[in-house]
Amino acid sequence: MKKKSTFKIFVSEIPNNLFAGFVVSLIALPLALGLALASGAPPISGVIAAILGGTVVSLIGGSNVTITGPGNGLVVVILAAITTLGNGDMHQGFLYTLAAIVISGVLLIILGFLRMGSLGDFFPSSAIQGMLAAIGIGIFAKQIHVMFGNTAAKGSIIELLIKIPEGFINFITTTNSSMFYAGLVGFVSLLIMIFYSKIRNRYFQLIPAPMWIVVLSVGLYYYFDLFSTASYPIDKALLINLPDDILSNFAFPDFGKVYEISFLNAVIGITLIASIESLLSIKAVDKLDPLKRRSNINKDIKALGLATVISGFLGGLNVVTVIARSSVNVNNKGSNKSANFFHAAFLLAFILLFATELRKIPLPALAAILVFTGYKLASPENLVKVFRVGREQLIIFLITLLITISTSLITGILTGIFVTFIAHIIINKNARLFFKNALKPNVLMFKEDGKYYVSVQNFSSFLNYTKLKSKLNQIPEKEEVIVDFSLCDFVDHSVMENMNNYAQTFARKGGHFEVIGLDDSKSVSEHPFALRKLLHIKANSFQNVLTKRQKSIEKISTEMHWTYNAFSAQEMKELPTFGYFKKREISKVSNVLSNEDCSIFDVQFSEGELIAKQVIKATMLHIHPQKEVPDFTLDKEGLFEYILHFTGYKDINIEKHPDFNQRFYLAGKSEEKIRAFFTDELILFFESNQHYHISATENGILIFGNERLASVKEMKALAYFGMSLQKII
Repeated sequence: MKKKSTFKIFVSEIPNNLFAGFVVSLIALPLALGLALASGAPPISGVIAAILGGTVVSLIGGSNVTITGPGNGLVVVILAAITTLGNGDMHQGFLYTLAAIVISGVLLIILGFLRMGSLGDFFPSSAIQGMLAAIGIGIFAKQIHVMFGNTAAKGSIIELLIKIPEGFINFITTTNSSMFYAGLVGFVSLLIMIFYSKIRNRYFQLIPAPMWIVVLSVGLYYYFDLFSTASYPIDKALLINLPDDILSNFAFPDFGKVYEISFLNAVIGITLIASIESLLSIKAVDKLDPLKRRSNINKDIKALGLATVISGFLGGLNVVTVIARSSVNVNNKGSNKSANFFHAAFLLAFILLFATELRKIPLPALAAILVFTGYKLASPENLVKVFRVGREQLIIFLITLLITISTSLITGILTGIFVTFIAHIIINKNARLFFKNALKPNVLMFKEDGKYYVSVQNFSSFLNYTKLKSKLNQIPEKEEVIVDFSLCDFVDHSVMENMNNYAQTFARKGGHFEVIGLDDSKSVSEHPFALRKLLHIKANSFQNVLTKRQKSIEKISTEMHWTYNAFSAQEMKELPTFGYFKKREISKVSNVLSNEDCSIFDVQFSEGELIAKQVIKATMLHIHPQKEVPDFTLDKEGLFEYILHFTGYKDINIEKHPDFNQRFYLAGKSEEKIRAFFTDELILFFESNQHYHISATENGILIFGNERLASVKEMKALAYFGMSLQKII
């Protein structure tokens, strides 16, 4: 019945997915042609990748609303491979590159079977952003010359950037009318890309900006052909070149250089960028899914690999998951894999039915689309966003970007990883922390009181984040999760960003995800994703920035009309008088939330000595009762770790309350005073509420749950427990 119901839902959603696939195909067609041209490959190779990607991945992939095809990130790598492997012969270089594409597809399949989808988490966030920005600059540098009508511009990325002013001057002063009109089409196309979103007409918005460029470019050709007495001013060399018989003109890979180092470098570069771009896009698109489904990344990687192998054998580019087209799919109510399939079907129809019209599109028009795409990848806004996270992130971003531009993508991303690691060592002034604990298990997960509790120790960075992620992925997203970093000396930017992603995912699914234990650490900036370090460095290097937990506690204090001091140096002199602390040394009290009679606080203390010394952080409540209270301790039966501090005391039973006597261990010096104190009302209160460890002395009542920091919800519950208890006594 369940399968039948799922099938009915699938069928009922076909009209929406058919429309979404059509809209996506309108964007994918000019992009596929343009990305292929930018890569130095025949235009049809981009369309082949999009058609095969949409077909294969929709049938066997593990994602729901992603769109697949040629990607922006691979443009620079493919172009470099074709140029290097061909030694100046672009056609032969393309055939060798097809062989590299096939092998990279095989490697992706192997990575999928090895469940290596989590490798994407090994790359630091700022290094990835620097790499993507470098890709954007590379696309921009090459395509802006094509947009001006100059397809002969050669050189490295830096050389092409330097030549941009000269290229613009040549465009406006050229006597070559074909180049001028082609460049004018490119310039107008760029204006369409820039101002498209600012035009609010709903009918205009029905057609995506790239397709408007295609329609107007083809329309311009027909204007000169049918209505104008003048001939079409743009030479055929500046128009898209598609084979006359598309189905009989497939290019096939040449494996002749498979044993050469340059070929191996091409395979590694293509595989690396294809996997990173796909992993990042899959994770991003999962956030857009209105049904909040999580993709099977390893299954998707295998499907992308198979599609890439087939594409390479038929003369197509790599197949990757693309976020821009995927977001268009979601925005147009694409809800399942069929949208990707329909997008591929429409592309096939366009190529077979409208190949003649596609040959009328000027190359500068497609270049303008890519110039805009490159600018978005390398936008100055991205630089500002990285700087807001922290200055060290900007350094990582810029070094990765500059090395990638001046050398290669592989060198750039490897440099980014190395620089990030060195930055972490410098910030911590302690290389031993990373080398000593890198291979140790640093994540402990268990379930208590219906909640999942995850404790992270030593350090948490891109180096060992997969350990934490593997635990978190085991937790259903409708559950309540507490992730405690209180035993962590260092948490990096990538981990902080991922914790925020988990919090959003759990919130969408109806669960609750809370990060605690960062209150004693210092942040390099006010940004919530900034890395955090547990002191040991000069205080003025970091800022006392409230964590999300502290801001929530501050909000609670306002709601409850209590006072809150996040960075209190309060000593809580009463604490050492309680039996629990007789053999424990208190080192710090912070996050004090209080009213006239109650104080909730985080306390850091240690037990044991030397090698056996252990640091513990816990949240506790202290009550100043308005009347005299006898010395006693109350606990659940069986918690012997607390009872040991009261050796010599026997369990006190209260008459007429057998259930209470069975569930609780009550001990103290004066049995008579304790029995008098435990009234029927008080006993009913303890039986009806959450169990806490409770100790009472002449200095008040100490209450706490487990030996750990409490989440915000737990602190609020503890506060209400304390206020209710105080009213009764």
